[in-house]
Amino acid sequence: MLSAAIAAAGLAGAHARDRSMQLVAEFPLVNDDGQRLPNHSVKLSTPIDTLPGVVVAANPHGKTTLIEFYDLNCPYCRIASADVADMVAVDPDLRLVLVPFPVLGIASIAASRVELAVAKIGTPAQFYEFHHKIFSQRGVTDGQRALDVARGLGFDARGLTRLGDSDEITEIMKAHVALGDSLGLAATPSFVIDGVAILGYPGRDELQKIVDAARTCRKVTC
Repeated sequence: MLSAAIAAAGLAGAHARDRSMQLVAEFPLVNDDGQRLPNHSVKLSTPIDTLPGVVVAANPHGKTTLIEFYDLNCPYCRIASADVADMVAVDPDLRLVLVPFPVLGIASIAASRVELAVAKIGTPAQFYEFHHKIFSQRGVTDGQRALDVARGLGFDARGLTRLGDSDEITEIMKAHVALGDSLGLAATPSFVIDGVAILGYPGRDELQKIVDAARTCRKVTC
């Protein structure tokens, strides 16, 4: 029942904003197809990467920070995962922060319980490997599938299950969904870079342009 409540709250907020958010483009950003990319400025009271369950997954000393909110069952997040991995592999100054954002249903919440347990007891490198393994698969990722992936990486399934089912993990999930809602993130994936929320995946080329602009001009467009 608690998982259902979290799912309903997250999806209700996202769906309620979806139509209006498609009209908000504060900066002239487009995706790889040339379509307008919804985006808006955000103000953060606390650095996102200091919150429980948030992982600095790559290049922790990088000068430009890209924050990604994603759901393990989001097909566009799967595409973004491979592209972003290529970007951080060739750019040591691109610091990647991952925020589990389970808003696409019960399966996503069950899987996120496992990934948040991995985040808590594993290293950032292990978490990122888990992330890649999940997105290299096809089909629905539920709790059992996530647990199988984690077990394959050497984690103790019973320990992960106990931790994943804890109130601590529940509160972390609720906090992530509430944060995304407060930032107006009505799509997955969504990115935050240089004080701007970008809704949806721009594609590799346009995301690279945004990163380059943030680094060169200290804003998402030069």
